[in-house]
Amino acid sequence: MFKKFSTEDVSAQNQVKASVQRKIRQSIAEEYPGLEPVLDDLLPKKAPLIVTKCQNHLNLVVVNNVPLFFNIRDGPYMPTLRLLHQYPNIMKKLQVDRGAIKFVLAGANIMCPGLTSPGGVLDDEVEAETPVAIMAEGKQHALAIGFTKMSAKEIRATNKGIEVDNMHYLNDGLWKMERLD
Repeated sequence: MFKKFSTEDVSAQNQVKASVQRKIRQSIAEEYPGLEPVLDDLLPKKAPLIVTKCQNHLNLVVVNNVPLFFNIRDGPYMPTLRLLHQYPNIMKKLQVDRGAIKFVLAGANIMCPGLTSPGGVLDDEVEAETPVAIMAEGKQHALAIGFTKMSAKEIRATNKGIEVDNMHYLNDGLWKMERLD
């Protein structure tokens, strides 16, 4: 998704109206209840909230020139990895084994065997089409943010094919873009 992302991929930046800002805050609060106590610090009501439209139907939510959330088309908002590293417990987590780490960091989607092997950990509460943090065996911080294609129970049953779409990973274009100026 963000493999070759740069400021040239930005097509428009718009400061949103208060009503749109409330909708964005509400949908983020519903999706990530763990952010509720700090949501006013992340998305202050008085600070201008800018929605940056990019290629491939991608929207970035930017506050003080720092991208905090992104979504594709009208899908759920997902935090950037920098935000996820600050607040690590806001998303459900899946853990891949050591063999999958280099492929995930290269932008590959997460396959079922990487999650069901001895080093992988599946959270049974994860449903299909849910944003998840991709953790690595033996590592503290998330290495990617993904969007599940099937539930954890279906993953265990099939154990074949692509399970999680890799949306944003360490050292991709969005990670390297600390600020949007």
